[in-house]
Amino acid sequence: MAPKRPADINRKIIADNRKARFNYEIEDTLEAGIELKGTEVKALREGKSMIAESYASQEGGEFWLINSYIPEYLQANRFNHEPRRKRKLLLHKREMAKLALAVHKDGKTIVPLKLYFNDKGRAKVELALARGKKLHDKRETERQRDWGREKARLLKTAG
Repeated sequence: MAPKRPADINRKIIADNRKARFNYEIEDTLEAGIELKGTEVKALREGKSMIAESYASQEGGEFWLINSYIPEYLQANRFNHEPRRKRKLLLHKREMAKLALAVHKDGKTIVPLKLYFNDKGRAKVELALARGKKLHDKRETERQRDWGREKARLLKTAG
């Protein structure tokens, strides 16, 4: 796990999305609560969840965390939760308006960076407004490399 930043001192980090920092340009971050049901809290306390492939989306005026993985709690098999269900994010109206405007107007993506328990023991998600990075086009360099090999092979067989 990455070394703790000064802001992470009072947090118990459960899941860190390092892939998001590689794939996106992070512009702004904010903290949101997450609505958990049943055994999800106990499963989170074990610290085996993943948010690497998750994202946040707006549906019906509310924001949801989609595709986050919180495993089933083995000791409560009858009352277990669905591991990949969508979970409601708890935000203030002003924060929701800010996120909705950034998504619709600027075309940004809402990406979860960290899932943690704060110093009061509440589950929180650090969200980021992000823009996708432009990846380097490798086709030209691959053509150059392949032509160099082919040329060397042709010169070798001709001479």
